[in-house]
Amino acid sequence: MNTEWNEQEIAALTDKVAALRASMGQVIVGQADVIESLIICLLAGGHALVEGVPGLGKTLLVKSLAQANDMQFRRVQFTPDLMPSDIVGTEILEEDTATRKREFRFQQGPVFTQVLLADEINRAPPKTQSALLEAMQERAVTFAGQTHRLPQPFFVLATQNPIEQAGTYPLPEAQLDRFLLRIDVGYPSEDEEIAMVANTTHGALRDAPAAMDVAALLRLQALVRDIEIGEHLLRYATRLVRATRPAETLVDAVKKHVGWGAGPRAGQALVRASKARALMHGRLAVTREDIGAMLLPVLAHRVLRNFEAEADGVAMADILAHLLDQIKPT
Repeated sequence: MNTEWNEQEIAALTDKVAALRASMGQVIVGQADVIESLIICLLAGGHALVEGVPGLGKTLLVKSLAQANDMQFRRVQFTPDLMPSDIVGTEILEEDTATRKREFRFQQGPVFTQVLLADEINRAPPKTQSALLEAMQERAVTFAGQTHRLPQPFFVLATQNPIEQAGTYPLPEAQLDRFLLRIDVGYPSEDEEIAMVANTTHGALRDAPAAMDVAALLRLQALVRDIEIGEHLLRYATRLVRATRPAETLVDAVKKHVGWGAGPRAGQALVRASKARALMHGRLAVTREDIGAMLLPVLAHRVLRNFEAEADGVAMADILAHLLDQIKPT
């Protein structure tokens, strides 16, 4: 651990994380695992792909996260006719009323914010989806040869309907790889659904109270980077990622059911997410359990099942369970 950190600041920052979780819990009924995954992604400085059928509160989850962090928030509804310039911005011709001189000025699009909700991202065609690639990777937008920096922190949360839904387009692999985690939102339990219906039919939805500011979030992200991970666990995370590649794996489930394995960026994502999870659980060092818990959300959108797996209904969670069972730390 870097010597710049002292116990008092670490304790104060971890208290902020607990307050953030509690703030979102005042608005979101249930979905504790989803809330934790979103916060882990935020602390790790990554982007999240949130998937689930319509009506499960995905948009409310993202909005509540922005409110609880007191960050700038914008929402873009992705539709088949959405153009890249509708996201990143465009140049407009302006005339100076005094000199009559005309010049082009860059008009920023909604991507210039701290939290961007790309709602139903897979309803837009790939050309528009890919408009976010540079913003997500470089935290910048280049237009007409000029680079414009995005605000910090910059966090993209994209919601996605299951691809079986009508009117959707698969996200290209390059786009998927920019998301640190894929978070699945499932149906609530019966009690949670009753509470959800009751809370939303008695009046207007309340906002999530601010529990953290941007300065505290940036410090937390710096703390996550300094979380310790042993050499044996770093090697373990790398071996797990490499074992998803059919050409070099010894795991039978991968050889049989995987068409394309994860690249090196997946290893980086797994370590970053594991560090953030360790901090979420009050630890300053990564454990094997952290790596195991983050394996599915990190790899679910990076490892592609083959036709046989899809035909047999073999889920990615089943494949990765076999991977965890056979690949052990050295």
